[in-house]
Amino acid sequence: IVNIPFEIFFFDIVNSYGYLRCYLNTVIFPSLLRRPLRFTYRKLSVYSLNLSAKPCVMNFKELRPRVENILAEKISIEARLTGICELLKEHVSYYDWVGFYFKNGDKEELKLKAFAGEPTDHTIIPFGKGICGQVAVSNKNFVVPDVKAQNNYIACSIYVKAEIVIPLFVNGENIGQIDIDSHTPDPFTEEDEQFLEFVNARVAEIL
Repeated sequence: IVNIPFEIFFFDIVNSYGYLRCYLNTVIFPSLLRRPLRFTYRKLSVYSLNLSAKPCVMNFKELRPRVENILAEKISIEARLTGICELLKEHVSYYDWVGFYFKNGDKEELKLKAFAGEPTDHTIIPFGKGICGQVAVSNKNFVVPDVKAQNNYIACSIYVKAEIVIPLFVNGENIGQIDIDSHTPDPFTEEDEQFLEFVNARVAEIL
């Protein structure tokens, strides 16, 4: 039986983007999954219980290896995509909703596969409708500094001020996209586009 101090896990939850699978599903303690676990608890100081602490903001260079680590995990594709969404939302201050849409079989529509942020009613989006639907047709990046200025826009929340959608290609075919909503006006730059293109290229490798 392996004894794991509870404060290790608590510290990870409070101070990192991660969750328990950072320890249970990665290479850190793979052998523990094959042995019974016993959690021990030691009272933490009040300073360790700062649940209101803001998530750590990371730059794109720091995020790249984190993306690759998540995609390398031996879990389902959907779980890995959700992990990417959570990582980006937690560590990029102006990424308020992050999701992956994919072509829904032979239908000319997109279906939401994974996301982080508030739940959305827009789980199915027809090609050509809204920013995501337009990217499904154009095969090009779409950066929207001000969503109110767009005629063909699907409103998801009154708080959304800007949006960026980057198509995801597998063998040259546009099969999906990463979609990000921001509550900050005009926050996206060329750096965001380059980083999200990197994310999509890495995701394409596991599909």
